[in-house]
Order: sequence, then structure tokens, then C-alpha cells
Amino acid sequence: MLYDLSLHMGYIYDVPASGARHVMRLMPLSLTNRQRLVAGSITISPTPDEQSHFVDFFHHPTTSFMLRAPHETLDIRMQARVQVESQPIAADFSPLLADLPEEISGIWSLAPDSPHHFLGDSPRLTQAREIADYARSYATPDLTAVQIAHALCARINKDFTYDPDATTVDTTPLEAFRLKRGVCQDFTHIMILALRSLGIPAGYVSGFLRTIPPPGKERLEGADAMHAWVRIWCGETNGWIELDPTNDIPAGTDHIVVAYGRDYSDVVPVIGVLKSYGGQRAVQAVDVIPLK
Repeated sequence: MLYDLSLHMGYIYDVPASGARHVMRLMPLSLTNRQRLVAGSITISPTPDEQSHFVDFFHHPTTSFMLRAPHETLDIRMQARVQVESQPIAADFSPLLADLPEEISGIWSLAPDSPHHFLGDSPRLTQAREIADYARSYATPDLTAVQIAHALCARINKDFTYDPDATTVDTTPLEAFRLKRGVCQDFTHIMILALRSLGIPAGYVSGFLRTIPPPGKERLEGADAMHAWVRIWCGETNGWIELDPTNDIPAGTDHIVVAYGRDYSDVVPVIGVLKSYGGQRAVQAVDVIPLK
């Protein structure tokens, strides 16, 4: 599938802000045999006084910029064309849960995609007994890592209600778990914690979800903004798989990857500091247009 993407992120300040420094991770990745960034551009208004580009630990193209002068608004627009390849259906050669630690211990690499980075606590994710108990209730000894991942994905989709008014970006996974409501970020964090509590490496994927459904299919939830789903390491043979608990589907040609990380803190689209007082209002609009 070939897509044209557009993203608008805007911030309106009650009082003009100054001395602002921000970091952005907005451009879709090019991934071998998965997706290719054909072309892309990002515009920032007001024009930054300083701007630099680098690649972070998880190999994300990242932009840092600074605005010294007072400004009442910040406007960021991204446009990109991305080719997404369909993925072959892979047989389940993942180990049983009891055998997974041995396979993990055989991985000596500490590269960005090493499963070792995705097992323990991370900046936004600390183990919670309630979520661990929930995970154990669906992880029987006769299931493989892939089967457990699919079972938890389906269970979270069934047990939790998509409700954009129930949580905020700062809601903890345990709070969302107790509410049984939230958005893709909440469901993704809960599933990551559940998998890690079982010893299954899991991480966060930030990206886009197509907004125009195929003929005869319903529109997928979470398509009005950036989306999130889960990446799971299922042994040396199967490697990493990606599942979307918000919609209970594997990530496929509808899913466009922007960034991988341990949790949301590693993939925040725009983060920064500034001098101001009073509040601010944020707006976001996403359009994913399939071309063929």
C-alpha cells in the first residue's frame, strides 16, 4: 500500500512563550521488508532560531529546535509518502513460556532491538501486581509466546472500552487498568506490562493508522490521531511481532511505524521545555490517504 500522510500539531499559549526547546519524532521510518519512506518534510512556525538533526538510541530520526523570541502559537506540520509492504503469515515456532528465558539468555546483543531492553521497568512502566495477576490468568503453561500475546491482545480488546475522555497522556497504566477504559496508549502500556510480568519482552510502537477503511469494513478506532500498538519478542525463530490491542488485530498494511521504544516516553512525538505561565491548548489532526 502507498500512503500520503499529513499531520498537524498545534499549541496555543495563554501567555506568549519564549526560550522554547523541543524535540520531535514525527517522520515515519524506513524498515527493511516492512515500509519505505518515499519522501517527507516537516515545517515549523515560527521559524526556529536553532535546529539540528540526529538519530537516537532506537534509530529514530530526531529533530531538535529552539525558539528564543516570545510566540503565542507553535505550529508543526508533517507530510510524507510511505510504501507499506504486506507481511507473510508466519507459522508459530515460538517457545513455550517456560523455555523463553533460555532463548533470551542466548542473545548477547545490546543493539536497539535486543529483547533485553524490553523486559524490565522503563520510565513510564513499573510492574503492578494487579496487571501481573491479570496476565497470569491467560498464560497457561501449554501456550507458546505467540499464543499468549494473541490471547492477551484479544482479552484487553474485550475487557476495556475505547473512551478518549476517560484518560489523559499522563494517566498511569494501573489507573487505566482499574478504569477499564482509555485509548490506544493506555491499552498498549497495559499489554506491555502484562507481557513483561510473564517474562515476555514487549515494547511500544508509535505510528499512524489508515483512516479510510477497505470496502465493507468498519473504520478502525484511534485513526484521528497518532496511534500506538505493541511489539513482542517471541523467540529467536519468530523474532518480533506486532499486535494492536485497541482493535485486536496484527499490525499490517494499515499500520505505519514512526518509532519504537520501551514505552511512550521513548517515542513522544513532540516534547520540550519553555518559559511561560498560564495554560496552553493543543490541537492535532491526522490524515492517512491510501493511493493504491
